[in-house]
Amino acid sequence: MTHNPIAGAVAPKRVLSDLLQPEWAILPVLVVVMIVGAALNSSFLSYDNFYGVVQQASELGILTMGLTVVLIAGKFDLSLESTFGLAPMVGVYCLLDAGGSGLNLAGSPFLALIAIFLTGAVIGAFNGILVVYLKFNAFIATLATLILLRGISLGLTRGETLSDLPPLLTYPGEATALGAPVSFLVAVGLLIILTVFMSRHRIGRMLYAVGGNPQAARVAGIPVERILMGVFVVAGVLAALAGLLQAGRIASIPSSLGQNLIFNAFAAAVLGGVSLNGGRGTIAGACGGVLLLVLIQDVLVLSQVPAYWINATTGGIILVALFISKISGADKAN
Repeated sequence: MTHNPIAGAVAPKRVLSDLLQPEWAILPVLVVVMIVGAALNSSFLSYDNFYGVVQQASELGILTMGLTVVLIAGKFDLSLESTFGLAPMVGVYCLLDAGGSGLNLAGSPFLALIAIFLTGAVIGAFNGILVVYLKFNAFIATLATLILLRGISLGLTRGETLSDLPPLLTYPGEATALGAPVSFLVAVGLLIILTVFMSRHRIGRMLYAVGGNPQAARVAGIPVERILMGVFVVAGVLAALAGLLQAGRIASIPSSLGQNLIFNAFAAAVLGGVSLNGGRGTIAGACGGVLLLVLIQDVLVLSQVPAYWINATTGGIILVALFISKISGADKAN
């Protein structure tokens, strides 16, 4: 067997290049955060603490998966946090009697469940029409949708909290299976499905082409508009699912459900190496960003850091993630 010196020289460079990718750069940071957390508070490594961490990470993770798909396609959707709060609210308020509130049109938790996902899909399709067919700027259009949906949430409930949710709606968010939250198992299942779909399926690969260069993708025969419409609908459905899981965990739907959560989702996606210019990033990387963000917030909470400093830390993390993305070449257009 002959030795190829060129291949031998290239291999270490390729390994180093891979390690500098934002998706992998998170791993050593995660280890450092866990060591610091364990050193600061002995309960950090406890089962109960990790149970709560993965439960919160699951809800944010599913929302971030939806946002990541949109970002890879080269678009924005700021309204996902309002979909997160409004979708379960519409299902419960219209079809059930929750805590003495609601229209109670059907009295069927099963129909309410269908209505929740349908609401997410309709909101996603609405955003898709605005951005894809009416050519509105995605940032401004979805910002307007965010404000509109938040107003509808407040108007429906008059600022009150819907409670006494039926078990069918609270089960996914509060139940445990195999020692782990059901919401975590759902998030892991979605992570596997979306990862395989994005890397192996023809439409998943089309998504990267559309995000990287939509004109070239159109010339290549890719149905860009249909792909983008599908992306917005899928993101809306995932946001509705994430909202349902959090509503189940807290067994109620406050009018502020999901408020400001989109900023954490953006921070997690950028931390995980998802490019804001489209065409680059992975679902697994974004989920790694979610885990890092939630772990850092958990360490701060256990260290009794005031809530306003935790918010400031989230902003700082986004800036650090943008810096890492810049030096690693993830955002070459910047």
